Amino acid sequence: MATPAQCYYCFETLLASFEGREPATLAAVEALWEQHEQTKKLSDLEDQAAEDTEQDSVNETEDASRLSSPPSRLQFPRVSRLQDESSASSTATTPSSASNTSANSLQSSSTNITTPASAGSSSHRSPNQRYPLFVTWNTLSRSGHKALRGCIGTFEGQELAAGLKSYALTSAFDDTRFSPIPKSLLPSLSCSLTLLSSFEPCTNAMDWLLGTHGIRISFVHRGRRYGATYLPDVAVEQGWTKEETVESLMRKAGWDGGGGSSARRLLRGATGGNSSAAKPWDQVADFRTVRYQGLKASADYVEWQEWRDWVLSLDDGAEILG
Repeated sequence: MATPAQCYYCFETLLASFEGREPATLAAVEALWEQHEQTKKLSDLEDQAAEDTEQDSVNETEDASRLSSPPSRLQFPRVSRLQDESSASSTATTPSSASNTSANSLQSSSTNITTPASAGSSSHRSPNQRYPLFVTWNTLSRSGHKALRGCIGTFEGQELAAGLKSYALTSAFDDTRFSPIPKSLLPSLSCSLTLLSSFEPCTNAMDWLLGTHGIRISFVHRGRRYGATYLPDVAVEQGWTKEETVESLMRKAGWDGGGGSSARRLLRGATGGNSSAAKPWDQVADFRTVRYQGLKASADYVEWQEWRDWVLSLDDGAEILG
């Protein structure tokens, strides 16, 4: 599966490119990411244990205060009632003591807690495993608005480290829709990685599910073959229907509309009574659709920097990252 560690590696690759050096290895980044995640979990457990201990202390103080408070002058409780109250107070302190013991045990045993390695880590990957993949760079505004800044990938299986290193840079510098990403833009970037799987030919242009499948189309128009793809999350993020997605993808591939203004009206729900208007994919020859699924992970600059600062705080962190 895709993990944030692999997105951190894309950031490391981009930074190393700006600095004219080689990045840390993917295996090193993944190992340090797992160690950082484990450290955060241990810290959370210790914080929770400390909160539990503090609450237990408050409860015990309240119990002791109730036991030591003299009865009101206007009340003359029976001896049996005082005994009942004393018994209840003693009982109330028992869970506190047990809870305190539990909290201390949790805190001391936390040093021995281990988390299972991610299924996407290098220790769980076959050396011969290869992945079709796409790397996407977005910019994030202060208001949280996300804007595409580069997205390039391949349907040919790649050894993961080599594929990430190659396409992190290709999508940053060679997406012809945008100018190359400058170093000054680094703090506003977020990175997404999508590993592709489950490729299946579709029976027709609509034989796929929004939010589940990405699609790859190809067709012949005026003697030339065109092709393009949208990743699984694109249509949902844009709020498109399946029909709008396919037409947009055809235009992305280079289709000029074929003079089919009626097709655009049809997609908007305004057919003008012409229910026989051809769908865009019916206006071209040999239209083919392949659906696929994607495993996606994302990380932004702030998350990467938090991890990077932690790595640099280690004795050999600077040497590892370069």
